[in-house]
Amino acid sequence: MFRKYSVIIPVYNRPDEVEELLECLVNQTYTNFEVVIIEDGSVTKCDKVVESFREKLTINYYFQQNTGQGFARNTGFKYAIGEYFIILDSDALIEPNYLEVVENQLNTDSLDLFGGPDKDHPNFSPIQKAISYSMTSLFTTGGIRGSKKNLGGTFHPRSFNMGLSREVYKRTQGFIITRMGEDIEFSIRAISMGFKSGLIPEAFIYHKRRTSFSQFFKQLNFFGKARINISRFFPKELKLVHTFPMVFTLGCLSIPLFYLIYKPFFYLGIILLLIYTLLNFIDSTLKNKSIKVGLLSILAVFVQLFGYGIGFMSEGWKKLFEEKGYKQTGEKIEYPS
Repeated sequence: MFRKYSVIIPVYNRPDEVEELLECLVNQTYTNFEVVIIEDGSVTKCDKVVESFREKLTINYYFQQNTGQGFARNTGFKYAIGEYFIILDSDALIEPNYLEVVENQLNTDSLDLFGGPDKDHPNFSPIQKAISYSMTSLFTTGGIRGSKKNLGGTFHPRSFNMGLSREVYKRTQGFIITRMGEDIEFSIRAISMGFKSGLIPEAFIYHKRRTSFSQFFKQLNFFGKARINISRFFPKELKLVHTFPMVFTLGCLSIPLFYLIYKPFFYLGIILLLIYTLLNFIDSTLKNKSIKVGLLSILAVFVQLFGYGIGFMSEGWKKLFEEKGYKQTGEKIEYPS
Protein backbone atom coordinates (compact mmCIF):
# COMPACT_ATOMS: atom_id res chain seq x y z
CA MET A 1 0.00 0.00 0.00
CA PHE A 2 1.34 3.46 -0.94
CA ARG A 3 2.18 5.73 1.95
CA LYS A 4 3.20 9.35 1.45
CA TYR A 5 5.02 9.59 4.78
CA SER A 6 6.90 7.21 7.05
CA VAL A 7 7.17 8.54 10.60
CA ILE A 8 10.34 7.05 12.05
CA ILE A 9 10.78 7.00 15.83
CA PRO A 10 13.95 5.57 17.39
CA VAL A 11 13.41 4.76 21.05
CA TYR A 12 15.57 3.73 23.98
CA ASN A 13 13.89 2.81 27.28
CA ARG A 14 10.98 5.24 26.88
CA PRO A 15 7.71 3.31 26.47
CA ASP A 16 5.59 5.93 28.24
CA GLU A 17 6.80 8.72 25.96
CA VAL A 18 6.23 6.59 22.86
CA GLU A 19 2.63 6.02 23.95
CA GLU A 20 2.01 9.77 24.19
CA LEU A 21 3.53 10.38 20.75
CA LEU A 22 1.49 7.56 19.19
CA GLU A 23 -1.67 9.09 20.65
CA CYS A 24 -0.75 12.31 18.83
CA LEU A 25 -0.33 10.37 15.59
CA VAL A 26 -3.71 8.68 15.99
CA ASN A 27 -5.30 12.15 16.00
CA GLN A 28 -3.65 13.42 12.81
CA THR A 29 -5.96 15.12 10.32
CA TYR A 30 -3.78 13.84 7.45
CA THR A 31 -3.76 10.03 7.45
CA ASN A 32 -1.63 8.78 4.53
CA PHE A 33 1.30 7.69 6.68
CA GLU A 34 2.84 4.73 8.46
CA VAL A 35 4.78 4.60 11.73
CA VAL A 36 8.11 2.81 12.08
CA ILE A 37 9.38 2.19 15.61
CA ILE A 38 13.03 1.21 16.06
CA GLU A 39 13.73 -0.16 19.54
CA ASP A 40 17.46 0.43 19.90
CA GLY A 41 18.49 -2.20 22.41
CA SER A 42 16.13 -1.04 25.16
CA VAL A 43 15.85 -2.96 28.42
CA THR A 44 12.42 -1.45 29.06
CA LYS A 45 10.77 -2.12 25.72
CA CYS A 46 7.76 -0.43 24.12
CA ASP A 47 6.56 -3.50 22.16
CA LYS A 48 3.39 -3.86 24.24
CA VAL A 49 2.62 -0.17 23.76
CA VAL A 50 3.02 -0.59 20.01
CA GLU A 51 0.70 -3.62 20.00
CA SER A 52 -2.04 -1.56 21.64
CA PHE A 53 -2.02 0.77 18.62
CA ARG A 54 -2.15 -1.89 15.89
CA GLU A 55 -5.83 -1.25 15.15
CA LYS A 56 -5.44 2.53 15.21
CA LEU A 57 -2.30 3.03 13.12
CA THR A 58 -0.32 1.41 10.33
CA ILE A 59 2.63 0.63 12.54
CA ASN A 60 5.72 -1.57 12.38
CA TYR A 61 8.06 -2.40 15.25
CA TYR A 62 11.68 -3.53 14.98
CA PHE A 63 14.07 -4.42 17.77
CA GLN A 64 17.84 -4.29 17.30
CA GLN A 65 20.96 -4.32 19.44
CA ASN A 66 21.96 -0.86 20.59
CA THR A 67 23.78 1.08 17.87
CA GLY A 68 22.97 4.67 18.81
CA GLN A 69 20.31 7.05 17.56
CA GLY A 70 21.83 7.82 14.14
CA PHE A 71 22.13 4.20 13.05
CA ALA A 72 18.73 3.37 14.55
CA ARG A 73 17.26 5.95 12.17
CA ASN A 74 19.08 4.24 9.30
CA THR A 75 17.29 1.02 10.22
CA GLY A 76 14.01 2.93 10.05
CA PHE A 77 14.91 4.23 6.57
CA LYS A 78 15.63 0.67 5.46
CA TYR A 79 12.18 -0.61 6.40
CA ALA A 80 10.13 2.51 5.59
CA ILE A 81 7.88 2.51 2.51
CA GLY A 82 6.99 6.22 2.39
CA GLU A 83 7.87 8.76 -0.26
CA TYR A 84 9.07 11.03 2.56
CA PHE A 85 10.58 10.12 5.92
CA ILE A 86 9.81 12.14 9.03
CA ILE A 87 12.04 11.59 12.07
CA LEU A 88 10.69 12.46 15.51
CA ASP A 89 12.30 12.03 18.90
CA SER A 90 10.33 9.77 21.21
CA ASP A 91 9.92 12.62 23.72
CA ALA A 92 8.04 14.79 21.21
CA LEU A 93 4.36 15.74 21.09
CA ILE A 94 2.68 17.10 17.96
CA GLU A 95 -0.54 18.91 17.13
CA PRO A 96 -3.29 17.08 15.15
CA ASN A 97 -2.51 19.14 12.03
CA TYR A 98 1.26 18.48 12.03
CA LEU A 99 1.30 16.21 8.97
CA GLU A 100 -1.32 18.32 7.20
CA VAL A 101 0.94 21.36 7.60
CA VAL A 102 3.88 19.43 6.15
CA GLU A 103 1.78 18.15 3.23
CA ASN A 104 0.49 21.63 2.38
CA GLN A 105 3.99 23.10 2.52
CA LEU A 106 5.49 20.42 0.26
CA ASN A 107 2.67 20.92 -2.23
CA THR A 108 3.45 24.64 -2.30
CA ASP A 109 7.24 24.61 -2.06
CA SER A 110 8.99 21.37 -2.97
CA LEU A 111 11.63 20.63 -0.34
CA ASP A 112 14.02 17.70 -0.20
CA LEU A 113 15.02 18.26 3.41
CA PHE A 114 12.95 20.09 6.01
CA GLY A 115 12.28 20.54 9.67
CA GLY A 116 10.31 22.49 12.21
CA PRO A 117 10.98 24.26 15.51
CA ASP A 118 10.39 22.99 19.02
CA LYS A 119 8.29 24.66 21.71
CA ASP A 120 7.28 24.16 25.29
CA HIS A 121 3.81 22.82 26.01
CA PRO A 122 1.50 24.71 28.42
CA ASN A 123 1.46 21.61 30.64
CA PHE A 124 5.24 21.39 30.94
CA SER A 125 6.82 21.84 34.36
CA PRO A 126 8.45 25.18 35.28
CA ILE A 127 11.91 23.64 34.83
CA GLN A 128 11.00 22.33 31.37
CA LYS A 129 9.67 25.77 30.41
CA ALA A 130 12.84 27.43 31.71
CA ILE A 131 15.02 25.02 29.73
CA SER A 132 12.89 25.56 26.64
CA TYR A 133 13.29 29.32 27.03
CA SER A 134 17.05 29.00 27.35
CA MET A 135 17.29 26.83 24.24
CA THR A 136 15.32 29.29 22.09
CA SER A 137 16.16 32.68 23.61
CA LEU A 138 17.54 35.64 21.68
CA PHE A 139 20.12 36.04 24.46
CA THR A 140 21.49 32.49 24.33
CA THR A 141 21.13 31.07 20.82
CA GLY A 142 20.37 34.32 19.01
CA GLY A 143 16.78 33.10 18.62
CA ILE A 144 17.86 31.09 15.55
CA ARG A 145 16.77 27.64 16.74
CA GLY A 146 13.80 26.94 14.52
CA SER A 147 14.01 30.37 12.94
CA LYS A 148 14.12 31.42 9.31
CA LYS A 149 17.08 33.61 10.25
CA ASN A 150 20.04 31.31 10.79
CA LEU A 151 23.26 32.94 11.93
CA GLY A 152 25.07 29.73 11.02
CA GLY A 153 24.00 29.91 7.35
CA THR A 154 21.54 27.61 5.54
CA PHE A 155 18.84 25.97 7.65
CA HIS A 156 20.04 22.59 8.93
CA PRO A 157 17.14 20.41 10.12
CA ARG A 158 17.69 18.65 13.44
CA SER A 159 16.73 15.06 14.06
CA PHE A 160 14.21 15.79 16.82
CA ASN A 161 11.93 17.10 14.03
CA MET A 162 13.33 16.33 10.58
CA GLY A 163 11.91 15.33 7.21
CA LEU A 164 13.60 14.12 4.06
CA SER A 165 12.67 12.64 0.71
CA ARG A 166 13.47 9.05 -0.20
CA GLU A 167 15.86 10.42 -2.81
CA VAL A 168 17.87 12.19 -0.10
CA TYR A 169 18.24 8.87 1.70
CA LYS A 170 19.27 7.06 -1.48
CA ARG A 171 21.97 9.61 -2.24
CA THR A 172 23.29 10.09 1.28
CA GLN A 173 22.77 6.52 2.55
CA GLY A 174 21.62 8.01 5.83
CA PHE A 175 23.69 8.84 8.88
CA ILE A 176 27.40 8.04 8.81
CA ILE A 177 27.99 8.76 12.50
CA THR A 178 25.58 7.71 15.20
CA ARG A 179 26.12 10.51 17.75
CA MET A 180 28.15 13.68 18.28
CA GLY A 181 26.19 15.95 15.92
CA GLU A 182 25.10 13.25 13.50
CA ASP A 183 22.00 15.18 12.42
CA ILE A 184 23.86 18.40 11.57
CA GLU A 185 26.52 16.43 9.67
CA PHE A 186 23.74 14.69 7.75
CA SER A 187 21.97 17.96 6.90
CA ILE A 188 25.18 19.64 5.73
CA ARG A 189 26.12 16.64 3.60
CA ALA A 190 22.67 16.47 1.98
CA ILE A 191 22.67 20.20 1.22
CA SER A 192 26.18 19.94 -0.25
CA MET A 193 24.74 17.40 -2.74
CA GLY A 194 22.35 20.04 -4.03
CA PHE A 195 19.22 19.11 -2.10
CA LYS A 196 16.90 21.95 -1.12
CA SER A 197 16.42 22.53 2.60
CA GLY A 198 13.82 24.64 4.34
CA LEU A 199 12.09 25.40 7.62
CA ILE A 200 8.36 24.78 8.07
CA PRO A 201 7.60 27.07 11.06
CA GLU A 202 4.09 25.70 11.67
CA ALA A 203 5.33 22.08 11.78
CA PHE A 204 6.54 22.45 15.35
CA ILE A 205 6.79 19.87 18.08
CA TYR A 206 6.48 20.15 21.84
CA HIS A 207 9.85 18.90 23.03
CA LYS A 208 9.86 17.64 26.61
CA ARG A 209 13.63 18.02 26.93
CA ARG A 210 15.38 17.23 30.20
CA THR A 211 13.60 17.38 33.54
CA SER A 212 16.56 18.37 35.73
CA PHE A 213 19.40 20.85 35.41
CA SER A 214 22.01 18.11 35.91
CA GLN A 215 20.60 16.22 32.91
CA PHE A 216 20.42 19.48 30.97
CA PHE A 217 24.09 20.21 31.72
CA LYS A 218 25.14 16.76 30.45
CA GLN A 219 23.07 17.23 27.27
CA LEU A 220 24.54 20.66 26.50
CA ASN A 221 28.05 19.49 27.33
CA PHE A 222 27.51 16.82 24.70
CA PHE A 223 26.19 19.41 22.22
CA GLY A 224 29.36 21.47 22.69
CA LYS A 225 31.49 18.43 21.92
CA ALA A 226 29.30 17.60 18.94
CA ARG A 227 29.89 21.03 17.38
CA ILE A 228 33.63 20.35 17.36
CA ASN A 229 33.04 16.85 15.99
CA ILE A 230 31.07 18.32 13.07
CA SER A 231 34.07 20.52 12.26
CA ARG A 232 36.10 17.34 11.75
CA PHE A 233 33.90 16.64 8.75
CA PHE A 234 33.16 20.21 7.66
CA PRO A 235 35.77 22.64 9.05
CA LYS A 236 34.12 25.67 7.44
CA GLU A 237 30.90 25.01 9.39
CA LEU A 238 32.52 26.10 12.65
CA LYS A 239 31.28 29.68 12.90
CA LEU A 240 32.14 32.55 15.22
CA VAL A 241 28.65 32.38 16.75
CA HIS A 242 29.40 28.86 18.01
CA THR A 243 32.15 30.21 20.27
CA PHE A 244 29.80 32.42 22.33
CA PRO A 245 29.21 29.86 25.13
CA MET A 246 32.96 29.32 25.41
CA VAL A 247 33.64 33.07 25.58
CA PHE A 248 30.86 33.49 28.14
CA THR A 249 32.21 30.64 30.28
CA LEU A 250 35.77 31.94 30.18
CA GLY A 251 34.55 35.46 30.89
CA CYS A 252 32.62 34.39 33.98
CA LEU A 253 35.52 32.32 35.29
CA SER A 254 37.89 35.26 34.72
CA ILE A 255 35.92 37.76 36.82
CA PRO A 256 37.41 36.68 40.19
CA LEU A 257 40.89 36.80 38.65
CA PHE A 258 40.36 40.40 37.54
CA TYR A 259 39.66 41.33 41.17
CA LEU A 260 43.25 40.45 41.92
CA ILE A 261 44.79 41.81 38.72
CA TYR A 262 42.77 44.85 37.65
CA LYS A 263 39.69 45.80 39.68
CA PRO A 264 38.04 48.07 37.05
CA PHE A 265 37.65 45.01 34.81
CA PHE A 266 36.24 43.09 37.77
CA TYR A 267 33.51 45.67 38.38
CA LEU A 268 32.80 45.95 34.65
CA GLY A 269 32.41 42.17 34.44
CA ILE A 270 30.01 42.13 37.38
CA ILE A 271 27.90 44.92 35.86
CA LEU A 272 27.72 43.21 32.45
CA LEU A 273 26.82 39.89 34.06
CA LEU A 274 24.05 41.50 36.11
CA ILE A 275 22.63 43.23 33.01
CA TYR A 276 22.69 39.97 31.05
CA THR A 277 21.02 38.10 33.91
CA LEU A 278 18.33 40.79 34.26
CA LEU A 279 17.59 40.75 30.53
CA ASN A 280 17.03 36.98 30.58
CA PHE A 281 14.87 37.19 33.69
CA ILE A 282 12.63 39.94 32.32
CA ASP A 283 12.36 38.33 28.87
CA SER A 284 11.49 34.88 30.22
CA THR A 285 9.07 36.23 32.84
CA LEU A 286 7.15 38.19 30.21
CA LYS A 287 7.09 35.34 27.69
CA ASN A 288 6.06 32.70 30.21
CA LYS A 289 3.95 35.01 32.36
CA SER A 290 5.64 33.56 35.43
CA ILE A 291 8.23 35.00 37.81
CA LYS A 292 9.10 31.46 38.91
CA VAL A 293 9.93 30.39 35.35
CA GLY A 294 11.83 33.65 34.92
CA LEU A 295 14.02 32.86 37.94
CA LEU A 296 14.53 29.27 36.84
CA SER A 297 15.46 30.54 33.38
CA ILE A 298 18.45 32.38 34.87
CA LEU A 299 19.81 29.07 36.13
CA ALA A 300 18.93 27.33 32.85
CA VAL A 301 20.84 29.94 30.83
CA PHE A 302 23.99 29.55 32.94
CA VAL A 303 23.74 25.74 32.89
CA GLN A 304 23.32 25.80 29.11
CA LEU A 305 26.20 28.18 28.35
CA PHE A 306 28.61 26.59 30.84
CA GLY A 307 27.69 23.06 29.73
CA TYR A 308 28.09 23.84 26.04
CA GLY A 309 31.19 25.97 26.59
CA ILE A 310 33.02 23.34 28.63
CA GLY A 311 32.12 20.59 26.15
CA PHE A 312 33.22 22.80 23.24
CA MET A 313 36.58 23.52 24.88
CA SER A 314 37.29 19.94 25.99
CA GLU A 315 36.59 18.47 22.56
CA GLY A 316 38.38 21.35 20.84
CA TRP A 317 41.47 20.71 22.96
CA LYS A 318 41.32 17.03 22.01
CA LYS A 319 41.02 17.91 18.33
CA LEU A 320 44.15 20.08 18.45
CA PHE A 321 46.30 17.07 19.31
CA GLU A 322 44.75 14.32 17.21
CA GLU A 323 46.07 13.09 13.89
CA LYS A 324 44.38 14.68 10.88
CA GLY A 325 41.92 12.29 9.24
CA TYR A 326 40.70 10.72 12.48
CA LYS A 327 37.27 11.25 13.89
CA GLN A 328 36.30 11.12 17.53
CA THR A 329 36.30 7.32 17.70
CA GLY A 330 39.85 7.13 16.32
CA GLU A 331 38.61 5.52 13.10
CA LYS A 332 40.05 6.76 9.80
CA ILE A 333 37.61 8.81 7.73
CA GLU A 334 37.58 10.45 4.34
CA TYR A 335 36.58 14.08 4.73
CA PRO A 336 34.04 15.54 2.27
CA SER A 337 35.52 18.12 -0.08
